[in-house]
Amino acid sequence: MPSLDLILTFDYIGTMVFAISGTLTAAQKRLDIFGAIFIGFVTAIGGGTVRDIMLGNLPVSWIQSYDYFFLILAGVLITILFKKFVLKLRNTLFLFDTIGIGVFTVIGLEKALAFGISAPIAVIMGLSSAVVGGIIRDTLTNEVPLIFHKEIYATACITGAVVYLILYNLQVPQVICESITVVTIIGIRLWAVRYNITMPHISLGDK
Repeated sequence: MPSLDLILTFDYIGTMVFAISGTLTAAQKRLDIFGAIFIGFVTAIGGGTVRDIMLGNLPVSWIQSYDYFFLILAGVLITILFKKFVLKLRNTLFLFDTIGIGVFTVIGLEKALAFGISAPIAVIMGLSSAVVGGIIRDTLTNEVPLIFHKEIYATACITGAVVYLILYNLQVPQVICESITVVTIIGIRLWAVRYNITMPHISLGDK
């Protein structure tokens, strides 16, 4: 069975960093305070909400505890009040997104497996947890979602999820499975951006 303490820690980390990511996007778009809070919230809970609805895990996770509400609110307020400090840590959304997708891929994958979902569908649940919040964020702020760019994004999540399943089936301790998966996803994203590795794009050819 999954390490519940580590899962909860991962969930809290992912929730906060996605809230920060969403709030930074709102700030870049010069939204008002309500807009920043709203974008921060939907970025943080969007993927988990969709995942839980598809799994039939109702009411969805963030509704069942005040913890998520206060974590998201803290992430939003920290970003608003200390924006310059946050931007010094990383002047783009890249780092926050990378941490978030690594953490949420593990959360979604493990929740799906706990529900007895088959491995391929569990991978999709992990991917949904990781990217849906960002899709909602980018759509609401009139940006093309990162998942639809040539960047290595969803591929990193899928690769990490496959690594997790391999380790899990080899009966590697749960904590190690989770840690290696998150590091793998983050590592792939960093490597792809560092060396400008992208996915091939679809072309209909010349007219």
